[in-house]
Amino acid sequence: MASGSLEIQPSELSFPFEVKKQSTCTMQFANKSDQFMAFKVKTTNPKQYCVRPNIGIVQPGSTCDVTVTMQAQKEAPLDMHCKDKFLIQSVVTKDGSTTKDVTAELFSKEPGKVIEECKLRVVYVPTNHPSPVPEEPEEGTSPRSSNVENGNCTPAMFDSVSNSFDERSKEDPKVRIIKLTEERTYVLQQNEKLRQELELLRKKRTKSSSGFSFKFLLVVGLLGALAGYIMRRT
Repeated sequence: MASGSLEIQPSELSFPFEVKKQSTCTMQFANKSDQFMAFKVKTTNPKQYCVRPNIGIVQPGSTCDVTVTMQAQKEAPLDMHCKDKFLIQSVVTKDGSTTKDVTAELFSKEPGKVIEECKLRVVYVPTNHPSPVPEEPEEGTSPRSSNVENGNCTPAMFDSVSNSFDERSKEDPKVRIIKLTEERTYVLQQNEKLRQELELLRKKRTKSSSGFSFKFLLVVGLLGALAGYIMRRT
């Protein structure tokens, strides 16, 4: 399949599928022209794949091998059907360009600029005969997922894919804020509980003849540790 001056093989991405195991396949980009070609790989499901390299330069008359790794899945999809698709964008760039010159602006659509696009679908190739667990049908489906399933993918539906799963392992800031808020609330509750116990111990201490009890000292230490924990987390 040709994408302008960039020839892309194969015509679809076939992944040997096995539950709980990563799988890889390889694409090859061949530059049959006498110009430098820049490429960028995008997908409709960026959390599921990593691509190395995900951007790059293919020099005139040369090829570039691209490895796509699919993250391990907990169970086999129904009928071994995959709705994911990939988009390879390519554009002519200046002679002598390197990967450092591949920027988002290079692929922005402008008058007179030709950006070639090649879409590839993902196919699962079973390595055994799993018994897929049917999923409950969803009441509603988003327009994006429906279009992907029907093959009506526009470039806007594709997202940039990273070259490492580690880049996506960073927790969403909003989720992290919620977790920190819940932890802070819990610590404050425990702090208030210890404060009340401390007040009771103080009252008992005033009635006693002398000295601090071992329990009183222990509670004071725990209270100080919790206060320090709150300061570090916030």
